Amino acid sequence: MDDGNGIVPVLNLRSEFAESDDLPTLMAAIGRRARAAARGMALASAQTKDVALRAIAARIRANAAEILRENARDVAAAKAAGQTKALIDRLTLDEKRVAGIAEAVAQVGALADPVGRQLAAFERPNGLLIERISVPLGVVGVIFESRPNVTADAGALCLKAGNAAILRAGSDSHRTATVIARAMSEGLAQTGLPADAIQLVPTRDRAAVGLMLTGLDGCLDVIVPRGGRSLVERVQAEARLPVFAHLDGINHVYVAAGADLDMARTLLVNSKMRRTGVCGAAETLLVDSAVADTHLKPLIAALIEAGCAVRGDAAVQAADSRVTPASEADWRTEYLDAVISARVVDGLDAAIEHIETNGSHHTDAIVTEDMEAAGRFMAEVDSAIVTHNASTQFADGGEFGFGAEIGIATGRMHARGPVGVEQLTTFKYRVHGSGQTRPV
Repeated sequence: MDDGNGIVPVLNLRSEFAESDDLPTLMAAIGRRARAAARGMALASAQTKDVALRAIAARIRANAAEILRENARDVAAAKAAGQTKALIDRLTLDEKRVAGIAEAVAQVGALADPVGRQLAAFERPNGLLIERISVPLGVVGVIFESRPNVTADAGALCLKAGNAAILRAGSDSHRTATVIARAMSEGLAQTGLPADAIQLVPTRDRAAVGLMLTGLDGCLDVIVPRGGRSLVERVQAEARLPVFAHLDGINHVYVAAGADLDMARTLLVNSKMRRTGVCGAAETLLVDSAVADTHLKPLIAALIEAGCAVRGDAAVQAADSRVTPASEADWRTEYLDAVISARVVDGLDAAIEHIETNGSHHTDAIVTEDMEAAGRFMAEVDSAIVTHNASTQFADGGEFGFGAEIGIATGRMHARGPVGVEQLTTFKYRVHGSGQTRPV
């Protein structure tokens, strides 16, 4: 329960901080506990982690009634605050969704253990044997907004990779997230792992985010923001530690010379309209001038008939009177809605140049039967995910076989694309000698 000062005592922080409004002290203690828990998690066997994840899934199922009760309070508060239907939909849980949260945790437990893998091994001329071995990152901070399922998804992925997690839920989902996080800590304790490996920040005070972005005196190793543009912009601007994130999903479908029209039409509509509000949705259509006479009109018609508004250049407007003019800003807009920009480009080089100039390095697709052109596109487009003859909406950790994802990263360091359990590890070198010394 909220104590009236924005502090919500939960888990084993209850007695120590129930009466405290000293947020820096609270957050520093969370960081220290997470660091200590991370050391224990790094040594946990694959079997122990999997047993813990199954126990967590069972605790979530057992606590379903309480989760739904607290979620109903969150939803009622969101409606009273005049939140959008889209946010309320993301926030709302029912029995099926709670069961899905538990099942997702169990599925993470069934994944291969990413820790302790030998990534490389080689022998030096002096006889040294060197191994590169995967190890946990340490303590992962996850800052998310209205989706309460992120509590379980992010926590489970961090645990599977041998990490501890500090989770900061948005105020809209705080009650729901609190109950889910408690179930996770109980599942950990039940199997002998440190309960502090999952900690939910027990306050709605936004200053807690700022403290996490400082790294909590070196106790946090990486930050993952899951939310809207304003949250990601703040995290990327203020964080003093590495960030796994993407700011925009300005994704392109390029229908190139040699594209099969039926395939292009199917892939385009799926890329744009399957779910318009996800980061993998297509936002711009590029049609090669070599196939514009045969492909442009039916592609635009398919989009409009599917309920998508089209904003286009002069050539696209000429193909269908229902198209409205595109502004320069449209080429750099993530609509997250049933709207798409479209233009005709003169060849592969022009398509790549447009994507490089206006895209966000998230996910871009080429549709063509020309394997040479496809190869160039996939080599030269500098995005985290590039697809050939496949929908952009495959930009998802589950679709990649990762079981789940903590987010999608478009940076160039460490993790790129869907961030799953493998990306939540780093590596160290083990050097085996027989008395070698380095010459002076």
